[in-house]
Amino acid sequence: MELFEKINYLINEKGMNKKEFANKFLSLEPKLRTTGEAPGLASIYSYLTGKREIKVELIPYIAETLEVKEQELFEFNIEYLAEYNYAQSKEVREIVKLLEYLPTTAIKNLKLKLEEYKKLCKEGFDIS
Repeated sequence: MELFEKINYLINEKGMNKKEFANKFLSLEPKLRTTGEAPGLASIYSYLTGKREIKVELIPYIAETLEVKEQELFEFNIEYLAEYNYAQSKEVREIVKLLEYLPTTAIKNLKLKLEEYKKLCKEGFDIS
């Protein structure tokens, strides 16, 4: 997944459209190092379509606009690569964030249960 795809994914996940994202992004008054000015709407849309490379100095503004940590823009782990729809993927992200509060014994039980589901899926059983 490319960075622009991840940004679009998060835009959708946040219930925004590209215009709302662009307006919120520009309200933060980002500045390009080369010009000292904010990128124009055409540039922003080019970033979002992958036609233009996203400038590194814009990353903090993009993260703030999407209300995520900068690192999250570069995390392309299983939750984003899974064949979930957006709603399911959001559920997975919420679960992952809550795992830190799960006691060790519950984590072990959860792992065993997930391994059972995996085995059933590989054997062709429908577990939905």
